[in-house]
This record gives sequence, C-alpha cells and structure tokens, in this order.
Amino acid sequence: MPLLTYPRPGTRRGGFVGEMIRWFIMVAIYDLVITGLAEVLGVSRLVAIFIFLGLLFLLGFIGYVMRQNASARADEH
Repeated sequence: MPLLTYPRPGTRRGGFVGEMIRWFIMVAIYDLVITGLAEVLGVSRLVAIFIFLGLLFLLGFIGYVMRQNASARADEH
C-alpha cells in the first residue's frame, strides 16, 4: 500500500495552470481578509497579519484539543 494516498501536486486535473489559478485565488482571499481586518480594527496590515495568524493558530489548537478528547472517549468504549 502506498504511503502517499492523495494525488501528487501537478497530477490533479488542471495541472500546473490550475494550481497557479488556485494559488492566486487563495492569495486574493487572504489579502481581502487581512485588508478587511486592518480596516475594521484600524491597525496596520502587519498587525492584521499577526491577528489573522493568531486566529488560525487558535482554531487549529481548538481542533487539536477536540480531536484528542474525541479519540480519548473512543478508546474508552
């Protein structure tokens, strides 16, 4: 059984051009979010980036804790 269970980059439908378009869309969305945070909070873009990264870290940590709790409960049964 192969260790890599998802398609390698560049082998998805769309190839290199599709990956570039996807990347540009992601950058545009992140730019809109960071610009919106900067305008709403009245801070610089650099501070907004750190706030955005902090929020992503917090969401990731919450997901990690929830997953650990769920797996501990699954082991009990």
